[in-house]
Amino acid sequence: MTVVSVKDVEFAWRRSDGFALDIPDFTIADGEKVLLIGPSGSGKSTFLSLISGILAPAKGSVVIKGTDITKLSGARRDRFRAAELGIIFQMFNLLPYLSCLDNVVLALAFAPERKRRATAAGSERDEARRLLGRLGIDPQTLAEKVAAEMSVGQQQRVAAARALIGRPGLVIADEPTSSLDRDAQDDFLELLVEEVAGAGAALLMVSHDVSLANRFDRVVRLQDIMRRIDGPAAAMPAGERVA
Repeated sequence: MTVVSVKDVEFAWRRSDGFALDIPDFTIADGEKVLLIGPSGSGKSTFLSLISGILAPAKGSVVIKGTDITKLSGARRDRFRAAELGIIFQMFNLLPYLSCLDNVVLALAFAPERKRRATAAGSERDEARRLLGRLGIDPQTLAEKVAAEMSVGQQQRVAAARALIGRPGLVIADEPTSSLDRDAQDDFLELLVEEVAGAGAALLMVSHDVSLANRFDRVVRLQDIMRRIDGPAAAMPAGERVA
């Protein structure tokens, strides 16, 4: 089964450098772990935003688990993303005044089906505690601590637990290890990959570090799947930004 299928997608930012992406074809299979490599500024985060429906392309299709999200309204894309995708943002995007536990269960607030999966064997808070503990956050001493009082590494693990709760079919991670040293990076990736596999999810992770490749089924270089237009992109309509 194909979890992600991107076909003939075009997107351009409305800015002076005319940056644009043209992705003819990109797929991810069910349960596959894919590492997307590219230098800073090459468009990796933009591509993730297109796959997750945060951005909408000017042309082409983005099919996630059988649903072409380019045909959905902005509100329906938001609901679909909440239900089917777990996202680890580069800056984590935790609510600083909420506890670790509350940040994790917040992912279920607008996703009834995902909440049903999370509570199949207990309460949503029990599942959040399990994930936090599995990812190195002591559920007894740290789960109630507010995010703003936690270290960067701890916040990263909370963000991962939030992405994993409710067993989404696709987990997207945008350079989640960029602020960690090598030992902490290896530990985190081992736990993340194990939890993704346990959930039966596919993983798409972006990095500029090719040394991470041995933990993934496939490594894809962004320049190999796209045509980048470095001049004015006037011929290509600008994509829609989704709040």
